[in-house]
Amino acid sequence: MPEKLVKPYNSEKSKKEEVAEMFNNISANYDFLNHFLSLGIDHLWRKKAIKQLKNLEVKKVIDIATGTGDFAIASLKLNPDEVIGVDISSGMLEVGAKKMKNKGHDKTIKMILGDSENLAFEDNYFDALTVGFGVRNFENLEKGLSEMLRVIRPSGKIVILEFSKPKKFPVKQVFSFYSKYFIPFFGKRISKDPQAYAYLPESVAAFPEGKEFESILRNLNYKSVQSIILSGGIATIYTGTK
Repeated sequence: MPEKLVKPYNSEKSKKEEVAEMFNNISANYDFLNHFLSLGIDHLWRKKAIKQLKNLEVKKVIDIATGTGDFAIASLKLNPDEVIGVDISSGMLEVGAKKMKNKGHDKTIKMILGDSENLAFEDNYFDALTVGFGVRNFENLEKGLSEMLRVIRPSGKIVILEFSKPKKFPVKQVFSFYSKYFIPFFGKRISKDPQAYAYLPESVAAFPEGKEFESILRNLNYKSVQSIILSGGIATIYTGTK
């Protein structure tokens, strides 16, 4: 069964164009909203995700769908020589570049405009790859995942942090209410883009999570695929190696 294509605005534009437009629209308020709507838990999720790379020698890291670079910053715990954040939204990158300069990270972390499904890097270039809440925004999921694997060196590791759908009471019921009403309500008022935060729960609902996503990774030749459920199933860390 083909994956349902969920887009922010449902216009004639491609999903890729709409996602870039959406993030450009909300970039000024994105960091505040992200931490506010996740109640700050997103910081803990990223820390746990980065821990999955602690036993790997990491010199070069790429952070896909980097946004304003929070995951790229978290990867500095690994003491890499180079971190490259890639995103299709120039607005998000602009905010991120200012953040890197203000925090003194701009010597190590470079923010680059680019397409996750067509990465401008040679094969086997990076030791590790991270992507936080980005793969469900890919227009062509398998193409994006294949590109991610291509740019990682043999035995390199990929860490994907993505929203999932809680299955058990009471987290399932609470999260359902929260994502359906709370997130769109505050997202719309703070970001001034009513569609952006309505798209979030829709895209999560359509995303092939858990065992289904693991199966997609294995079919694309990811090795040692594993998943770690976070916060009762609100998010999941997926890991795989080349």
